[in-house]
Amino acid sequence: MSRRSGILEFAVLGLLRESPMHGYELRKRLNTSLGVFRAFSYGTLYPCLKTLLANGWLIEEPGNTTEDALAAPLAGRRAKIVYRLTAEGKEHFEQLLSQTGPDAYEDETFAARFAFFGQTSRDVRMRVLEGRRSRLEERLEKMRASLARTRERLDDYTLELQRHGMESVEREVRWLNELIESERAGRDLKGSATGGPAQQDTTSGATGGLPRTGDDPRPDTPDDTAT
Repeated sequence: MSRRSGILEFAVLGLLRESPMHGYELRKRLNTSLGVFRAFSYGTLYPCLKTLLANGWLIEEPGNTTEDALAAPLAGRRAKIVYRLTAEGKEHFEQLLSQTGPDAYEDETFAARFAFFGQTSRDVRMRVLEGRRSRLEERLEKMRASLARTRERLDDYTLELQRHGMESVEREVRWLNELIESERAGRDLKGSATGGPAQQDTTSGATGGLPRTGDDPRPDTPDDTAT
């Protein structure tokens, strides 16, 4: 399984842990709530769902809202399928949440992991944040060394681009330092003292704290398929 597929499966399990959803609702949440998936291909979602179903981590149920019940016969199609997390799926997701290996520090993986920090224990959050910071500090050191070696051979625009990249990494390191300090002080993201998980909003456009750029050009058109 590729890293990209693994991240998508993790995100789907996390979203369904919050509540059962139609396929269209899942696609929308992945696109709008988890910034890392703003450019993902919708054609990858349904193979992912099939894999999760085959593993016994999800089950399919017919839509049971009044709107679904009325719309299906009128449109000549069956009601939308709702995907629900099983007990085994919940257990598997919790296992994934507890992992703090090097993969958790990579760009896309970290963004997805951060989006579910509200469901993650404080000690795991700390290890992931500190690992991410170490990874970026290593990257920053390499960027500075490379710039020092090649500065004289670069034109002004290439030089400015490299500086911009370094500033972006430096900015995220500062952000991570602030988060780590808050975690050590026992504060959640709102600054209140708590012993439980931080209350991170993953339902209203949060991107795991990472900056977004640009607007998604795809229209938000309802899906008329069975899922």
